[in-house]
Amino acid sequence: MSASKPPATQSPMPFTTISTKQGFILILSTLTLLTFTYISFTSLASTLQYTYSYPPPTTSTTTIPTPSIKEDVDLEEEPNRKSDEFSDVYHTPDVFRLNYAEMEKRFKVYIYPDGDPKTFYQTPRKLTGKYASEGYFFQNIRESRFRTEDPDEAHLFFIPISCHKMRGKGTSYENMTIIVQNYVDGLISKYPYWNRTLGADHFFVTCHDVGVRATEGLPLLVKNSIRAVCSPSYDVGFIPHKDIALPQVLQPFALPRGGNDIENRTTLGFWAGHRNSRIRVILARTWENDTELDISNNRINRAIGPLVYQKRFYRTKFCICPGGSQVNSARIADSIHYGCIPVILSNYYDLPFNDILDWSTFSVILKEKDVYDLKQILKDISQEQFVTLHNNLVKIQKHFQWNTPPIPYDAFHMVMYDLWLRHSVIKY
Repeated sequence: MSASKPPATQSPMPFTTISTKQGFILILSTLTLLTFTYISFTSLASTLQYTYSYPPPTTSTTTIPTPSIKEDVDLEEEPNRKSDEFSDVYHTPDVFRLNYAEMEKRFKVYIYPDGDPKTFYQTPRKLTGKYASEGYFFQNIRESRFRTEDPDEAHLFFIPISCHKMRGKGTSYENMTIIVQNYVDGLISKYPYWNRTLGADHFFVTCHDVGVRATEGLPLLVKNSIRAVCSPSYDVGFIPHKDIALPQVLQPFALPRGGNDIENRTTLGFWAGHRNSRIRVILARTWENDTELDISNNRINRAIGPLVYQKRFYRTKFCICPGGSQVNSARIADSIHYGCIPVILSNYYDLPFNDILDWSTFSVILKEKDVYDLKQILKDISQEQFVTLHNNLVKIQKHFQWNTPPIPYDAFHMVMYDLWLRHSVIKY
């Protein structure tokens, strides 16, 4: 039997071959790693060196441009200058400044184009008299930068119906209500915008009290929409966080603006007017014979001289402003214009721009029951306190002046700012 041969096996790969290939790969990997490490280190070192050496040392000949001294002063004083302009007559001066600037930049109002301008729509009745605020707003909004022709970019929608114009044409209260209801119902059915918020982003403007009465046929308009009205009394349905107190301004003013004339104000207090409310009757009966308060139970007769009523404002420290048949009157704006500290004598009056202006810094606010102690209350105000009130009053005079065209911070822009504040809480 012959010897068997061992089974054939595959020859193993020489060790030297494996070592050579693996070594080559290892060397290549090592070189690559070293290269990336070097690049990374170099880059990091460069960055650290740049960061460390900035700004350049003083021995360097490199010149770096620097602002001039004037530019430095301007940059430092600009915020202070703006803060001085927006003083403590405002509840939150800085917030007012910033929000006002944002309003001017962004605020857009769409005016419904419907309605015949020759009747009660689009155009005001007139720009004179104690209800002129309504007319000025109608005219100013049409000509302002806030108006937009694109309803899709509007923040608020203006319902341009003039109840004062209806009154001028002899329309009865009953017919006014029907006219307003038909007009608004037509807008609701024609456009989709009302139904998004049930009218919460809509507003109307009326200075005469007939405007409030004429809208009573539309409960949703009264409840949801923003009402800018001149007689905002809490006891007749005015909603302070929604509605706006429109300033009632009798323009044009008969005499120039007063102010910075403290030495001429020798009379303690002044009021003259009709006794068309309970508080006015009490005021006249209590103080008409007083020697320190100039109180007249009727309007001053023009026969005794021209503009005697207006001239009394110039000579008086405190001008009494009691509510009449309506809680508001043009007397408050008159007092402000002529530099006489207004003394508000009312229980239910939401003052114009009350959420913006701190009325306690430039007026005296009393309850009707204080009428019996009126003289002593005014005499207890020191000369220093009076000077502060007077100086603050001068600062806010611009807010109670209507202009055509409107100018920044005038009555129109303050109303628009109030609307801007109201719009910010409307979400849809």
